[in-house]
Amino acid sequence: MSDKLQPLTPEEMQAQLDRSPFIAFLGLKVIAADPAKEEVTMTCSMRPEFERGAGTGQWHGGPLAAIIDTVGDYALIMALRRPLPTINFRVDYLRPAIKTSLITTARVRRAGKSVGVVDVDVFNEQKALLAVGRATYSTLQA
Repeated sequence: MSDKLQPLTPEEMQAQLDRSPFIAFLGLKVIAADPAKEEVTMTCSMRPEFERGAGTGQWHGGPLAAIIDTVGDYALIMALRRPLPTINFRVDYLRPAIKTSLITTARVRRAGKSVGVVDVDVFNEQKALLAVGRATYSTLQA
C-alpha cells in the first residue's frame, strides 16, 4: 500500500466547497478535475448579489477575484488534500462579464515543497476570455 495521497475526486472537492459558507454562497460547481494535468474547472452562475450595479447583470470584480482565488486554490488542494493559504494574488480584468455564468479553469504551474503557483482563466458562456489570475499559495504543512 502506498503512502502517497490520492487526489481528491470531483465529488470530494464539491463536498468541501459546499461545507464552506462563503464558497457555498458563491455557488461554485466542479465540472472537471484532472490530477494528471493538475487542472480544475468550475462554473458559477450570476446572482443579484454579484452585480456591479443593480439590474445590470454585470459581474462586480470582487466576486470574480474570490472565484479565481478559490478555483486556483483547489487546483493544488486536489493533490494535497488540505486548504492552503494564499501568499500572493493578482487579477487582470480583460472585458466585462455581463449576463453570463462563468467557467473558470485553474492550472498548476508549480507545486513545490513550500509554494505552489496557479494560473486561472475565466471565460463567459460564449468562451470569451474575461479575466486571468495568478496566485501563489503556501504548500507548507501547518
